[in-house]
Amino acid sequence: MTDASLFQLGYGLETGAQEEDTARGFEAANDDQPIARDIFDETRDDHFIRRDGTVFAGTHLIIEVVNGTGLDDEARIQQAFRDCVDTCGATLLHIHTHKFSPQGVSGVAVLAESHISVHTWPEIGYGAFDVFMCGDARPWLAVDVLKAAFDTADVRVKELKRGEGVVSEAGVAA
Repeated sequence: MTDASLFQLGYGLETGAQEEDTARGFEAANDDQPIARDIFDETRDDHFIRRDGTVFAGTHLIIEVVNGTGLDDEARIQQAFRDCVDTCGATLLHIHTHKFSPQGVSGVAVLAESHISVHTWPEIGYGAFDVFMCGDARPWLAVDVLKAAFDTADVRVKELKRGEGVVSEAGVAA
């Protein structure tokens, strides 16, 4: 595959692929025997969130922008993605949007911490956003960014803790 093909797929050419970690929560002791790691160990580098005695992959916000303006403006949506990324403390990897005819935009911002996505129905002032972030990012800060970006006070949010309970079900040491 050429560099141009990788660029079109959105891969960062400077990072390359990494071998999958199949240790599943274990690390090798000095004698190469795996030892369990505590999932509540704050020094782990898996980017899971540890809060109030629970461990989960990330916070996924289902955000509905209602009575919004500018939801047919591809550049405005891309800027809203960038503003969300900056405000939430996330890391932008790639943005891709598509404008439909006669109206509507779909798009995704791929983040090191997961993603932000949208599909809009500008004819009724509605935008369906997903903001999913793991690690130290603060996805709830995206709500006010979207209110301002689309000039509305009517933003409705549902929160999911993605992967809640999965870590312990996978047999990783608790």
